[in-house]
Amino acid sequence: MNPFLETAGKPADYIRSLKDIYPHPYDKNTVDPYTKTRIILAAGAEYESNWFSHQTMRRIPDVDFRRDLSLVRYVEKQQQQRLSHLKPVDETVLETTISYEQLAVDLTAEMAQREKNFYVKKALDFALLEDFDHLYRYADLLDMDDGIHAERLVGRYTEIMPGRPTAAHHRHPFDNVKHDTDGKNSETMTVLNTMIITAAEQQTMNYYMNNAAAYKNDRGRKLYEEICLVEEEHVTQYESLIDTSCSAYECLLWHEYAECYVYWSNYMTETDKNIKKIWEYCLEAEISHLDAARKILQKYEHKDYNEVIRQAEFPAPLSLHSNIDYVRSILKNTVQYTGNLDDYEDINKMSGTERYFNFNNQLTEPVKDEAGHSVITDYIKDYGSDYRFETNSHPIKELSNRNEDNVAVGTTPNVVQSGDFQPIKHQ
Repeated sequence: MNPFLETAGKPADYIRSLKDIYPHPYDKNTVDPYTKTRIILAAGAEYESNWFSHQTMRRIPDVDFRRDLSLVRYVEKQQQQRLSHLKPVDETVLETTISYEQLAVDLTAEMAQREKNFYVKKALDFALLEDFDHLYRYADLLDMDDGIHAERLVGRYTEIMPGRPTAAHHRHPFDNVKHDTDGKNSETMTVLNTMIITAAEQQTMNYYMNNAAAYKNDRGRKLYEEICLVEEEHVTQYESLIDTSCSAYECLLWHEYAECYVYWSNYMTETDKNIKKIWEYCLEAEISHLDAARKILQKYEHKDYNEVIRQAEFPAPLSLHSNIDYVRSILKNTVQYTGNLDDYEDINKMSGTERYFNFNNQLTEPVKDEAGHSVITDYIKDYGSDYRFETNSHPIKELSNRNEDNVAVGTTPNVVQSGDFQPIKHQ
């Protein structure tokens, strides 16, 4: 599908009443886990577009442009609110958090396996292991505090076990900044990947930041606080990959194109017929926004859309599905890696005096008090072993012991031997 060739309405046609944008929520006990993650994904794309629109409005003085931007932004805010209220009132913040982390794991794994730019793929594989570990830490908290096994929430599609331990995630900010990609000469999927994963991680960061202080106990508040800082690192890593050479008008076009792609992907893969209708409606609305962005680009820069998006036919839809084998392979090969300026390095090859060790120790010492670690040790103290859902033995022997939480992996050289990042062989 090329969304530029579709019949487009006017953005104003999609303004709805307050009654119309308040949806009937899903049933948290029967909803498919990937329907929930698709909702979170789309809401994140809307948030990113809204944030970009507000920032752009503060930089460009042209009043007509600002009014066009404001109209589209208002419609998109209505869409975002409609999606957010699909969550039922009886679903707790922590239950929703499990879905956020399942999305992070399976979206990142899906993107990594499709990515043709090895540098971007490494970034995806690297952060994948950290979001995978976050799922495990939150799942143990959920069982401790609410008696709910997260494997039910993720439909047993996504394993719940230690990844690169959270104690190893804290890096000096310099080491999260990567070099940007050349969007004008990149595959369309690469540009979409960098934009969509940034949007998803940014929404997760904000969700944790806004809900941390409202959690019902200090243990959970501290865990949200810590993981929110890791999500800040992830947002920095991913947004640094985005092409920086685009003008504001070109960026607007890409944002609307990316939203169209997300809604089209959701529509093509949705299993809930009622939610699928929402994706169809939102796609139509986004096509009108894309058409508005196309006209703005033509008006202010005298460019056609295909001068910016040269491959406008959508790639295959993003599909959220189980990625157990892929996650295990990345875990086995790269658990000892950390960021090092604009690349990644095996800590077994580092001397111990680099920024990573100094900065990590500054944040996590004493490690027994680190929130991600204490959640697991508390669980083991109460129940004798941690909570996890595994389909087979853990691929890292040092992380297989359920009676203690190993946080030396990823923080201490030569505890585990790693392989290397492996590019995917495309047909």
